[in-house]
Amino acid sequence: DHDIKLLRRALNLAVEWEFLERNVLNGVKLLNVDNQLHDVADQEQLARLVEILRTDSNRPVCNIIMFLLSTGARKMEVLTATWDQLDMDRGLWTIPAATAKSKKARTVPLNDSALWVLGEAAKSKCSDAIFANPATGKPFTEITRVWYRLRKAAGIKQMRLHRCRHQFA
Repeated sequence: DHDIKLLRRALNLAVEWEFLERNVLNGVKLLNVDNQLHDVADQEQLARLVEILRTDSNRPVCNIIMFLLSTGARKMEVLTATWDQLDMDRGLWTIPAATAKSKKARTVPLNDSALWVLGEAAKSKCSDAIFANPATGKPFTEITRVWYRLRKAAGIKQMRLHRCRHQFA
């Protein structure tokens, strides 16, 4: 469908610019292929994943994934989160406009699970970043390989890291 839509748009522009008299693709029907993935973990898989996240040796990445599951935030919002964005007394995390996808600042309430993760992250605090790499002191840039390993260990075949947002919802 994407190719047909792209060609249709190009031919519509050709007609508009008077290079062609008519668009020959106007009558072509789209396939409307259902390409949506439904890759959210069930309760049993989620329980196994949480147990693995609590016990795996890669604590910083496990904390990141637990925080994703606990807040429904986007991966880059969490990877770039800093301690000064948190109001622990009120249990709020303010995501600045610079890192938010919508380019608008927003405040996320922190549940007990998210606060537990932050407590764990505070034990190894080595920089302004909440989830800093202990070896470099800099924020993580990518955690996909570790996610694949953890996901496989939990018996989850195709859940993408972004689906933690949907799992939270």
